[in-house]
Amino acid sequence: MHKLNHPALLILLAALATGAADRPMAAQEPVPAHETFTLQSAALDETRRINVYTPPGYAGDGAARYPVLYMPDGGVQEDFPHVAGTVDAAIRAGEMRPMLVVGIENTERRRDMTGPTQVAEDRAIAPRVGGSDAFRRFIADELMPHVRGRYRVTDETAVIGESLAGLFIVETFLLRPELFDTYVALDPSLWWNAEELVRTARARVTARPEMEARLYLASSGQEDIASATARLAEVLRADAPAGLRWWYRPRPDLTHGTIYRALAPPVLRELFSADCPG
Repeated sequence: MHKLNHPALLILLAALATGAADRPMAAQEPVPAHETFTLQSAALDETRRINVYTPPGYAGDGAARYPVLYMPDGGVQEDFPHVAGTVDAAIRAGEMRPMLVVGIENTERRRDMTGPTQVAEDRAIAPRVGGSDAFRRFIADELMPHVRGRYRVTDETAVIGESLAGLFIVETFLLRPELFDTYVALDPSLWWNAEELVRTARARVTARPEMEARLYLASSGQEDIASATARLAEVLRADAPAGLRWWYRPRPDLTHGTIYRALAPPVLRELFSADCPG
């Protein structure tokens, strides 16, 4: 049963009390050259700010098209600098295929990243929660078409995120696996709604035997997240469709606050290696 003294929930409540995010704000660091635009969303009934990194050579080659890595927590005061910086450095070193990074800046993070919950303590983390379906519709029906019309991109898409963003990514994988080709969920907050996503995972993956995607899961030493992610991995070991390529990498040496920065560089280099054409 989800208790008020749940470690992950205590982190969230403490953050609310100080006005901070439920995960550490990204440290100030150089931001790679990028473009920023705003997009009015009917799904969310608000304007969203979007940051877009384009790879070296993008402006000079009018024919080339590129895959797209989407990321929640994509503001310049959030995780966009270190993810876009990682991608830029790896591309320039010949270690990654060139790609765009599309960062979605937060407005109400806990609303957008969480699905419905029956757990009262979950609902205490923010004035509004349970908005992941609308956020997913914003990405699928508004942001992705806008990016396809504005930039030279291929049909290949990926998404990366950590903590509640990792929860959103796992939920999206289970509900709409066709939306992205590659899902990267680092320390996903799968305790949400009494681990509802873990409890329903078997039924969801077996209902889609035709699924073709890649899923990368990793967990830190935070016990509640690690145990739930390990149980999801057990489901996948038993019932993953043949077209799903997946990885589970437990990293008990890392913390919830360090896992994103520690793993994003090697994971992105592994999944989008310059040696693999995609």
